[in-house]
Amino acid sequence: MTNKICRSFVGLITLGLSFSASAQQQNNQAFYQSVKTYVNPVLPGDHPDPTLLKVGDDFYHCGSTFHFNPYLPIYHSKDLVHWEIISRVLPASKAAWVTDRPSAGIWQGAITYFYGSYWIYFSAGGQWFSKAPSPKGPWSDPVQVKSNPETGPLGYDNSIFVDDDGKPYMVIKNGQKVNRLQALGKDGQLTDKVINMDWVNAKLQYSWAEGPVMCKRNGFYYYFPAGDVSGGQYVLKGSALTADSTKWERLGNFFKPITDNEVGFRRPNHIAAPVQLADGTWWTIGQSYEKYDGNDWAGSGRQTALYPVIWEGDRPWGMAPTTQPIVKPNLPQGGIPWRRGASDDFDKSELDLNWHFLTKKASTQYSLTDRKGWVTLMPDTSRSHLMQKEIDHYYTVITKVDLDAVKAGEKAGFYLTNGDQKVMVKLYTGFDGGKKITLQMDTAVRSVANNTGNTVWLKLQRYAHQLTGYFSNDGKNWTSLGAPVSAVNLDKTQPNFNSWVGTSVGLFAEGKKAAFDCFTYKDAFSEIPAVGMNNFYGVKKLADQSVTNTSDMGGWFMIAGADFGKQKSSNITLQAACQTAGQVEIWVDDLQGGKRIAKMQIKPTGKNDYQTFSAAIDGTVIGQHDVFVKFPKGMANNIQIKCLQLAAKTSATDFAGLKD
Repeated sequence: MTNKICRSFVGLITLGLSFSASAQQQNNQAFYQSVKTYVNPVLPGDHPDPTLLKVGDDFYHCGSTFHFNPYLPIYHSKDLVHWEIISRVLPASKAAWVTDRPSAGIWQGAITYFYGSYWIYFSAGGQWFSKAPSPKGPWSDPVQVKSNPETGPLGYDNSIFVDDDGKPYMVIKNGQKVNRLQALGKDGQLTDKVINMDWVNAKLQYSWAEGPVMCKRNGFYYYFPAGDVSGGQYVLKGSALTADSTKWERLGNFFKPITDNEVGFRRPNHIAAPVQLADGTWWTIGQSYEKYDGNDWAGSGRQTALYPVIWEGDRPWGMAPTTQPIVKPNLPQGGIPWRRGASDDFDKSELDLNWHFLTKKASTQYSLTDRKGWVTLMPDTSRSHLMQKEIDHYYTVITKVDLDAVKAGEKAGFYLTNGDQKVMVKLYTGFDGGKKITLQMDTAVRSVANNTGNTVWLKLQRYAHQLTGYFSNDGKNWTSLGAPVSAVNLDKTQPNFNSWVGTSVGLFAEGKKAAFDCFTYKDAFSEIPAVGMNNFYGVKKLADQSVTNTSDMGGWFMIAGADFGKQKSSNITLQAACQTAGQVEIWVDDLQGGKRIAKMQIKPTGKNDYQTFSAAIDGTVIGQHDVFVKFPKGMANNIQIKCLQLAAKTSATDFAGLKD
């Protein structure tokens, strides 16, 4: 047994999970052959100020929306790892008082359950709540929470704590020095006397002490204040729910010190109240910006990770952030895929819940009925748009757009924008002294004459900070617009923390109505780099941007949400190098409950000599799937994989696109 494997056993033990060292040794091989672990973040991209609710066997998450609308998306999970949006609480039509100025809008989004109903409390020029019989809605019109002189201003980033007897309390936060508790009545309004805990941060011990949440265990109350947007998470323990500071003990930092030097999410905070599972384990989710030495991804927003909570007696610790796999909660996945960007054929009567708008006006400037099977964007003097949260560093999006551009300023296509909407990327068909197809980022412009016509296919490919534009007349054979443009200025930290939100990607139209037939996210007929993996076990990234396994027990990596299209593809290919022949397996959806779609024999090429290998797909696979690549046993560090790609029916697979 190698030292590396022994260290992995020790790592599993330190999580405080409910199985013994001997059981780990007996079952360790299963970690290399099945999906028993996850890699953070579980909610990649912009998911700030997370709150977490457990009701029965279901988990729900919501957080701050800021200016994105419809406001307050509710996420659902069965296992705390896989999440899906199931509703949006507040449409723009019912939020006339809410400003859609960047960095404003709706903050908080505290989801809770008490007195037989689901409630969501949020701040937008005061505290408000909506309630519903189910997290899927329908959600009631918002009601403002009434305050009084004793309570004082209710501030923002409040949460709700429900005690063992079912009595709910609002955990009130206003400014740096106000930390208070007050009970809630059955009408959702404040009641009883204020429990004044302003002593918590009277000396600014915890910076802003913002986003406080609470839980209870073994008769003790735990109060968790965050530092500020840059990080820091703390915990206090109380023997009673009281304002008396002598009944509380300051325990210090919540998270264990980081020992993984490669971690990019180094300052997690603003955690949700920890929850306990049936097996006795505790878990929480928390946010962090992503930033490495010389590689800034803060523009992606505050991303949400899942952390085991380890108890040392009555002292809770959050597991230190790590780049390594973590053993999943002992819960069923529930058929929910890994969080991903969503493809859309626009053939439904309502807009998919993954879409949002940056302004309330834009939410009225689209139609799904103007042209069946298309979405039509209808700008006036402003830009109309339809956006999703950008959640990957490697992906390809494709759309088919119909625009008869005849005047300057008429354009339509792909649109990426940062939080304050001052840094943007556009790939579009439009008019500029003639019909053109253009990729533009700041002063970088790639433009060619549009000889295709009014209906054009556009493809935007992101490879880390590099963006490349393509166009086509049939969606199969693509022409590049030239060298990539750098998105570093989009992806890095901007003033005011990027207006508190992350980058969005989607569609836009300016100057004239335009129709879009589809939005394909993570197109599998384009190269999907292996280094863009969303989950893995027993593998590592190499300096040449390939992935290999590290153990003779095997190993695997997963690409989330690859879009296989609408029709059956015959082959799937890998770009790989190999020293000794071996067989790779490709699965979709899971390594146990999913389906193996291909076995691929990789022949010796020599180290770093990458060649294309192909295998027939077994059965019909269409739509979006999580794709797993499983390495063979007994061959550590033997096969290096750079990318995977479906083979198009009409032409040979072209691997000339991406470069290291």
